[in-house]
Amino acid sequence: MLAHDPPDLTPDQYLAFEAESPIKHEYLDGQVIAMAGATDAHVTIAGNLFAELRSHLRGSGCRVYISDMKARVDACNRFFYPDLLVTCDPRDTETPTYKRFAKLIVEVLSDSTESFDRGQKFSD
Repeated sequence: MLAHDPPDLTPDQYLAFEAESPIKHEYLDGQVIAMAGATDAHVTIAGNLFAELRSHLRGSGCRVYISDMKARVDACNRFFYPDLLVTCDPRDTETPTYKRFAKLIVEVLSDSTESFDRGQKFSD
């Protein structure tokens, strides 16, 4: 992942920027971080997990999202793109581009992102 230079963005500025961007970025308290690409194995693992979770959750009122849905972490002013996100909270229907009340977040680890995913992202 590569950090863009300042200035810091507000969450609303980030959301507007991200809506127009051809690539995905995560947001860490004002800083915008470009997302790394995925490998065949990474995409296959995430796809298989999505299929299993979607089948398991069918009819439960829960929704499962894969890779393109942002998770908003208000407590530390962050937006992440987890590999999978499950929400069962009806409040999440109010925000079509991000979810705030995840029941489950899954990250498929990659060599290039494992340290961040196991460290700061997990902590957040």
